[in-house]
Amino acid sequence: MSDTPLGESTILKEENSTLTSARTPKSAVRENIKSLAAGGVGGVCAVLTGHPFDLIKVRCQNGMASSTMQAIRSIISDARLKPTGTTAFNTMKGFYKGVIPPLLGVTPIFAVSFWGYDMGKKLVSSSSSSSSSSSSSSSQLSVGQMAAAGFISAIPTTAVTAPTERIKVVLQTSSEGSIISSAKKIIDTGGVRSLFKGSLATLARDGPGSALYFASYELSKNYLNRGANVDEINIGNVCLAGGIAGMAMWIVVFPVDTIKTKLQASSTSKSMINATKEIYNTRGGIKGFFPGLGPALLRSFPANAATFLGVELTHSLFKKYNI
Repeated sequence: MSDTPLGESTILKEENSTLTSARTPKSAVRENIKSLAAGGVGGVCAVLTGHPFDLIKVRCQNGMASSTMQAIRSIISDARLKPTGTTAFNTMKGFYKGVIPPLLGVTPIFAVSFWGYDMGKKLVSSSSSSSSSSSSSSSQLSVGQMAAAGFISAIPTTAVTAPTERIKVVLQTSSEGSIISSAKKIIDTGGVRSLFKGSLATLARDGPGSALYFASYELSKNYLNRGANVDEINIGNVCLAGGIAGMAMWIVVFPVDTIKTKLQASSTSKSMINATKEIYNTRGGIKGFFPGLGPALLRSFPANAATFLGVELTHSLFKKYNI
């Protein structure tokens, strides 16, 4: 008598187990795609908002301009000398010189970065789950865990960031050229390996930078949203927290970014140590590591405010439409 019910119960359990195991990978893949998509949207917002400031920063760092105002005057002067087009159009074009590589590259960079951060949160929360109940929710992670998750995000991101920024720096510091011609010039001069020049400096910048970036954002947002409905996005708070995170990161990692720019703009092979010594000896000591800090900070607030707003709004849309 008990054979049939037992058989049916076993079959039902097996079917439920199969359905659960079939749904879990799909759910995980969907969550990964959502993280990638939201990060990509944030990246596009960041580039469109911050590229003119980044262009000025790079020119100051590479010695093409001694100050922010000189860099701006140089761009405007070049625009006026163009034989075709209006001065206004050429000026805007000048401030967005080299925008295509980061626009194409930053989308996957930010996509991978925010995906890496989400993965990092899961890793650090699962590593502590044996000793205490933990969740990957940012509000339930410690500052150290959020920073660790941020650092983890920089590891896969560097593989995309290094070649993209190498091409961007060469394009921004040359008088003419296109993405293809700049990439071809780099490869012809030093081979495919040369595209990844400055990768160590990029990781040295983005590892601690990302740790500070994401932890600063989460802490600022949680503080600003205290007592508020966490299910609703406060655009002002998101933008303010994003801007604070961007400025906090750049103040700390800017010297490393100057070294990276020096390495990537150079046509010869040199180490981080040699580049550091050269900057220190030829640019007046410690202050030589901070050229273009003003434009970088001016850029970082609106660009990162736009980044996190793009990410948060994208996740909100996913949630609203049950995607």
